[in-house]
Amino acid sequence: MIVLAAAAAYVVGAVPVGYLVARLFGVTDIRRHGSGSIGATNVLRTAGRLPGLVTLAADIAKGWLAVTLAGKIGGDMPGALAVGAVAAVVGNCWSVFLGFRGGKGVATGLGALLRLTPLATLAALPVFLAVVVTTRFVSLGSLLGAACVPFGAWALGAPRPAVAGALVVAIIIVLRHHENIARLRAGTERRLGERRAPSAEASAR
Repeated sequence: MIVLAAAAAYVVGAVPVGYLVARLFGVTDIRRHGSGSIGATNVLRTAGRLPGLVTLAADIAKGWLAVTLAGKIGGDMPGALAVGAVAAVVGNCWSVFLGFRGGKGVATGLGALLRLTPLATLAALPVFLAVVVTTRFVSLGSLLGAACVPFGAWALGAPRPAVAGALVVAIIIVLRHHENIARLRAGTERRLGERRAPSAEASAR
């Protein structure tokens, strides 16, 4: 049952929402623009505010649905939910529908963690918002917010599988942001709402 739950969550997570939304709004292949990610931030910067918001909402819903489906298959056992959360994020980051390329797992991870450990995830949201508002670095807010969830889950006494699942999701998100981390350290990371110079954009593709 766990394997089936993981497979189902992966397929749901692998649906390339950002790619499809961007195409709907006239961007042929979002992977050839900006950062190359299919996530909401790159869709926002490339296709506009509405496509970005649609992608964000749909990716969050996708993560929540993937874990819910995994739970139904696995009898709502904590282990099945945790495996579903990890599988959903893996699907988003390495989608079988896009040749195992994809996003960075943030919005899908948010939806998945809201289903897996809702209180810890809600508690981490102010961290994300505070960092983004004060620094305008979406990547930094995502990293710190994701890192807070497993600690919050542990502190709130969540089941061990939920804590472990949240930790693995956080690790995947950090690993998927390795380029952003390098740019943050170099002082070249793009801030939210900031226009990128053509040469910098080309080098990021």
